[in-house]
Amino acid sequence: MPHYLVAIHHPENYDPSLEGEAMIRDIGMLNEEMKAAGARFFAGGLESTDKAKSLRKHSGDQVVITDGPYIEAKEHIGGFWILEAADMDEALAWGSKAVVACRAPVEVRAFLRHS
Repeated sequence: MPHYLVAIHHPENYDPSLEGEAMIRDIGMLNEEMKAAGARFFAGGLESTDKAKSLRKHSGDQVVITDGPYIEAKEHIGGFWILEAADMDEALAWGSKAVVACRAPVEVRAFLRHS
């Protein structure tokens, strides 16, 4: 079955401490629903971008590590699910539920399939 990334987008200044009990409950219920349906392969939240490290190849095989996100942006991925879904329509149905539970924009993308 294909895998899909359902990524939650937060504004750069997002403060997770402001997530209310209702939101935490709604996300927990969505996680349980995904597990019960056999759709949830993996889920995780991410630390803020100020704790990120970016790696870039420099001259030759030298790798440079810098503090911060790879791209400076107004939004970043705050968490995600990797789902097993029959098709994009099913993944979008889960993504729609994630928008409501997380109260944030969501992006859904299929993983490339390699043989």
